[in-house]
Amino acid sequence: MGMKRRDFLKTSAVGLAAPSALFSGVTIEPNMNDPLILSTWEHGLPANDAAWAVLQKGRSAMDAAEAGARVPEADPKSTSVGFGGLPDELGNVTLDACVMDSTGNAGSVAFLQNIKHPVSVARKVMEDTKHVMLVGEGARQFALAQGFEEMNLLTDESKAAWEKWKKKRREMTPHETHDTISVLVQDKKGDLAGACTTSGWAYKLHGRVGDSPIIGAGLFVDNEIGCAAATGLGEEVIKTTGSFLVVELMRQGYEPTAACEEALNRVIKKHKGNPDFQIAYIAIRKDGEIGSACIKWTFEYALARDGVNKLYKVKGMI
Repeated sequence: MGMKRRDFLKTSAVGLAAPSALFSGVTIEPNMNDPLILSTWEHGLPANDAAWAVLQKGRSAMDAAEAGARVPEADPKSTSVGFGGLPDELGNVTLDACVMDSTGNAGSVAFLQNIKHPVSVARKVMEDTKHVMLVGEGARQFALAQGFEEMNLLTDESKAAWEKWKKKRREMTPHETHDTISVLVQDKKGDLAGACTTSGWAYKLHGRVGDSPIIGAGLFVDNEIGCAAATGLGEEVIKTTGSFLVVELMRQGYEPTAACEEALNRVIKKHKGNPDFQIAYIAIRKDGEIGSACIKWTFEYALARDGVNKLYKVKGMI
């Protein structure tokens, strides 16, 4: 005889209860009065300096994260972010950015052109609209309406590099490891926020959008648990909802570095143990514990804490 509906429901309830008991979460004591800033790559150092100055004025983690991200956006020598970023295959500098604050609110812009500070436009989307993401021409028009100035973001140096690339027309390969600037901040109140901004994959197809403006991929903030951000090949980060996964693993009890490593293990396994690209994650847990990991080669993160801003190198997992 088949199982009665009532017995089936009882069995199902038991089956559903087990995972929730296994992963019931952890109680994390918030880190208070010990602000910190964690960001990606060497351009994270000047970003951290700007963010730290904001925190010292008693302002919020969101204010600090935005201020930090604006520094490489305005630096013409930072060829993977903002002004001076390497263009797409048609010679257009197209920008992606997002922000997320301690309340879970978020804002994002993608495929934005001719605006120097997409991270600030993303914050305007978050705070001044009912939307999360604006893209392309709509994002540009919104930025202009908000008072942002339009400018040509293609520097002579980046244009020359693009011209050289056009002559070779080399096949598109995974971009260099030095790219996205992601900034994670915990302020004196223990609140968390983050920002992520990039000009993306150099010489990409016109219209390509990576992980950086996608909440849960390039950036995720949960003020009860922690926050995480990504850098590297955005397509693979998107496919695994990487930053969200790191935060959820911390919710299940993983230490921040172990959470970053496990999220990367999902990617490594998918690519039969040896991906030919880089992804790195950084994370802050609510108690102030930090973590990071990268797939291969090396990765650098900048940490500002107790008045010290320093660059640290991380060895690849494979």
